[in-house]
Amino acid sequence: MTKPSLPELLHAAVTAVGGTERPGQVAMTEAVAGAIDDNAHLLVQAGTGTGKSLGYLVPALAHGERVVVATATLALQRQLVERDLPRTVEALHPLLRRRPEFAMLKGRSNYLCLHRLHEGVPQEEEDGLFDQFEAAAPTSKLGKDLLRMRDWADETETGDRDDLTPGVSDRAWGQVSVSSRECLGASKCAYGAECFAEAARERAKLADVVVTNHALLAIDAIEGAPVLPQHEVLIVDEAHELVSRVTGVATGELSPGQVNRAVRRAAKLVNEKVADELQTAAESFERLMELALPGRLEEVPEDLGYALMALRDAARNVISAIGSTRDKSVQDEDAVRKQALAAVESLHGVAERIANGSEYDVVWCERHDRYGASLRVAPLSVSGLLREKLFSDRSVVLTSATLKLGGDFNGVGASLGLSPEGTEGEDVPVWKGLDVGSPFDYPKQGILYVARQLATPGRQGSRGDMMDELAELVEAAGGRTLGLFSSMRAAKEAAEELRGRLGMPILLQGEETLGELIKSFAADPQTCLFGTLSLWQGVDVPGPSCQLVVMDRIPFPRPDDPLMSARQKAVEEAGGNGFMAVAATHAALLMAQGAGRLVRAMGDRGVVAVLDPRLANARYGSYLRASLPDFWYTTDRNQVRRSLAAINAAAEAEGK
Repeated sequence: MTKPSLPELLHAAVTAVGGTERPGQVAMTEAVAGAIDDNAHLLVQAGTGTGKSLGYLVPALAHGERVVVATATLALQRQLVERDLPRTVEALHPLLRRRPEFAMLKGRSNYLCLHRLHEGVPQEEEDGLFDQFEAAAPTSKLGKDLLRMRDWADETETGDRDDLTPGVSDRAWGQVSVSSRECLGASKCAYGAECFAEAARERAKLADVVVTNHALLAIDAIEGAPVLPQHEVLIVDEAHELVSRVTGVATGELSPGQVNRAVRRAAKLVNEKVADELQTAAESFERLMELALPGRLEEVPEDLGYALMALRDAARNVISAIGSTRDKSVQDEDAVRKQALAAVESLHGVAERIANGSEYDVVWCERHDRYGASLRVAPLSVSGLLREKLFSDRSVVLTSATLKLGGDFNGVGASLGLSPEGTEGEDVPVWKGLDVGSPFDYPKQGILYVARQLATPGRQGSRGDMMDELAELVEAAGGRTLGLFSSMRAAKEAAEELRGRLGMPILLQGEETLGELIKSFAADPQTCLFGTLSLWQGVDVPGPSCQLVVMDRIPFPRPDDPLMSARQKAVEEAGGNGFMAVAATHAALLMAQGAGRLVRAMGDRGVVAVLDPRLANARYGSYLRASLPDFWYTTDRNQVRRSLAAINAAAEAEGK
């Protein structure tokens, strides 16, 4: 039997999911298959509606070797594992004459730990273990959740937190899960044979396609110990998120609360002298942190440096001593020791990293109203790490609706450690960029309006003219507005102001869960939804409920953001344009994501309104506009109000 062609396979898969083939999807499928066959690297931008999941799944399944697919969001992981992969495998099975297997793999703390569930949580305050079921009143929310999880443990096949509905709080889940550092290991654990996390890893070892998340991919790259099974091909979806997720995993934190928890956990497992040494170092650190001011520490002050070295040395002594001292009163000593070791090792690692003061790290202090001050340390850049760990020994395909900024892929490529497209040389990963477009007719379906007449937004003060403009636009649209704001304060002010002025419901992020807010927004066309960062990329509401997307200002990073400003400065010191490489790239990605909320289906019509005149007037405005979908562009406020009113009238006439 002849091998099925790629077009045949794609046609079968698209039919199975009830879709229609798009030219962009066909082009993407061929490019992904080519990259896999040539063991090459590909950056592919596929606009909303292209059907990019099938664009990479079909060539991945046809390839026959193991493929890892890493995504940023839970929603896409679920869509792949629960919808796209089962249907695609079913459709391709007769053509491939084999049934590819697939599996989901996440970090250990995402799975229920049977040891924790049955044996309790090691507690630092008292001897023995803490039975969370006895401690939490059965009538309390925590108590009810714990009882529900105990019942769920008998039914679930996966133990995956995301399969538990309704979900539970982080606090409740923390009682029944462990981090990889706290895990006893399957061979030492009484429940090792039934362990959900181990079962997930075993399934992944047997699967042709393993679906995971960016965080686990980052851990696999950073920590050296492989978490993912051997694979020939890596596909990174939502690749515009990868740098921030890897940065998050590579960021360390040290706070007095965390240090004190480590002290309490270790105290009963080491002799008094070693415990006192750690306690003294913790107290010195806490005193200094009470006085610490927020902001970047270009050099660690001398007194803080001494305190960190004392913490590091005391933690090292505890780690050595924990292995030899046994407290006979402690039940399930292995679990207690493992939790204490995890806490002290984490403390030691971060204290040592900050005390060493690498030029490749950025250190800053943060102050939180509730939790007090903490020290944070993050890599100045993750590009070197990604170039070394991501692009060696396998073919890598990175895809997203927003990878091409200012007209090319080089900005995103540079953040991933790639030289400009077409560069060749030893140890230089060679890659290709491809924009397969979108099935949407952006110039006919959408308008990009820039409110050129408004005052330039300043760092402080109210924007009365912006509020007036916003109210007029929302009124003309008849509601139907997604408001994307650069800060929670701005979103709140706008919601309160417009609730007073307009007689339509305005939902505000934080007043309900995000899922509930989006559901309410989609259900009633007159309703508006205002919020901040997660709404810029987390909302998928096709149809007449979202016909106006408003951005209050260009979302540059805050000038006092320690990591972003350090990255900008580093580019400038190397002779580059720090503002364009860091701030403008950050803003372009967010704006492209935000503007992408407007047109989600073939029949969608509407306006993206940017209430920041710099998009029209500033020199970098053209770069930002070139990063957005190709909407019809105007700065004429009357024209836009008329267009919104007409779109609203048409939707009302259709009874929507």
